[in-house]
Amino acid sequence: MSKATLLSHVSREQAEEAVRVLLRWVGEDPAREGLRDTPKRVIKAYRDWFSGYAENPGDYLKRTFEEVQGYDNMVVLRDIAFESHCEHHMAPIIGHAHVGYLPSRRVVGISKLARVVDGFARRFQVQEKLTAEIAQCIEESLQPIGVAVVINASHECMTTRGVHKRGVSMVTSHMLGIFRDDARTRSEFLSFIGVQRTET
Repeated sequence: MSKATLLSHVSREQAEEAVRVLLRWVGEDPAREGLRDTPKRVIKAYRDWFSGYAENPGDYLKRTFEEVQGYDNMVVLRDIAFESHCEHHMAPIIGHAHVGYLPSRRVVGISKLARVVDGFARRFQVQEKLTAEIAQCIEESLQPIGVAVVINASHECMTTRGVHKRGVSMVTSHMLGIFRDDARTRSEFLSFIGVQRTET
């Protein structure tokens, strides 16, 4: 059973009541004026924040282009802003993704790479999994010579609770194909996204 199917078994009314239960649990009165419409607003926000469960990000990569005049160099899309949510605390993850691939014969519209990032980000996530899912989706759909994904993000579950460490970001990478096997190609990608790295 898919996640989208599982979601359909929960009614909007049940979801709104769950919000009211949480409000009561923290000591609030869901019936007071300022909170009366909060359950509806929260459910509407959740539909937006977690819209990735209702889509297959790979579908965005189905339309490709082969007429590229022999272009066979790296394609890189930097600084793709995204918002996600930590699956451990349901707290926001805010960051940027950098995506690169070396086409074998097909390329895809660059906006579609950003949509793939959003498709996976708009689910409950851990950053390591998000990074790998984006790379694997591009590899499976485009079958390029290689794929590289780097994500830099801050986690509100760390900055607003627990250790309360602000200004900290987490960096993850997932390299496939030539980006994993060839140090020069990997270094070129990292230089494109502003990361200096010395290979040994």
